[in-house]
Amino acid sequence: MLTLASKLKRDDGVKGPRSSNPGSDSTRRVSVRDKLLVKGTCEVNFPDPNKLHYFLLTVNPDEGYYQNGTFQFEIEVPDAYNMVPPKVKCLTRIWHPNITETGEICLSLLREHSIDGTGWAPTRTLKDVVWGLNSLFTDLLNFDDPLNIEAAEHHLRDKEDFRSKVEDYIKRYAR
Repeated sequence: MLTLASKLKRDDGVKGPRSSNPGSDSTRRVSVRDKLLVKGTCEVNFPDPNKLHYFLLTVNPDEGYYQNGTFQFEIEVPDAYNMVPPKVKCLTRIWHPNITETGEICLSLLREHSIDGTGWAPTRTLKDVVWGLNSLFTDLLNFDDPLNIEAAEHHLRDKEDFRSKVEDYIKRYAR
């Protein structure tokens, strides 16, 4: 089973070298954006370049049930970051076992407190959040511990009908 930790280790080569020369604010913003991009399937947009604590993440899965969809997430980094996780909401209506139709997300690393130790820790980064959200469409798609129980049960009952409903949601809401 592929976990987020192993995926991050495998793909750690994506990190670029840090520059020792501090650049202008716009250079730093571009640098932050570059660090958050994930294998071309994610795009970061700062609606207000003066509010770097609030940004939108667009995920375009290139495989699996959600392939060809465009899913937008709102990410707000609280003042207490990195002691607490960022607040994340899915803005695109989706039929997914780990995301409700109203945008709530079940991703262990976004939990402030976790019994199993996989929740938020001060050592986690925004890159981990982006990797995690991207992986919800592939590796971390979890039907065994769902937030949207109806979607998970639908998959269990009839995988082809589940796929059909996902494709319908993509056509209606995720283009």
